[in-house]
Amino acid sequence: MIDMNRMIAGNILTILRQQNKKQIDLAEALQTNKQTISKMLNGARMINAVELKQIAEFLGVRMEELVKVQRNEMDTDLVHAFMGKVDSEQARNALEIADKLSDMILFHRKVRENGSAMMEVWDC
Repeated sequence: MIDMNRMIAGNILTILRQQNKKQIDLAEALQTNKQTISKMLNGARMINAVELKQIAEFLGVRMEELVKVQRNEMDTDLVHAFMGKVDSEQARNALEIADKLSDMILFHRKVRENGSAMMEVWDC
C-alpha cells in the first residue's frame, strides 16, 4: 500500500528543490515552526487540507500537483509486490498471512503509542 503522507511530502520536497526554496520559507508561509514542517515532510505528521492548500499557494501550484501519485512509486504491500513472483498457492497464502501479521504489528504499535499518550497527565 502506498503511504500517502510520504508521497505528498515527497512531491512537496521535489517542488521546493525545483524552486530553490527552503523548509524554513515554507514554515514562515504557514506561520508555523521548522520542526512541524520537518515532521510533515518526513511523513511523521499528516498534512491537513487547509495546510495543503496553503502549501500549494506558497509554491504556486495546484493542489493536484501535491497529491499526484508518481509512476515510479513502489507499492509496499507484500502480497502485491511478490504475488507475480510466486508459483504455488501455498506461497501466496504464506504471503497473505505475513501481510496480515505485519498490519497487526503496526496496528498494535500505534495502539500502544496512543495509549501511552492518553495515560499522560493533562494540564487543565
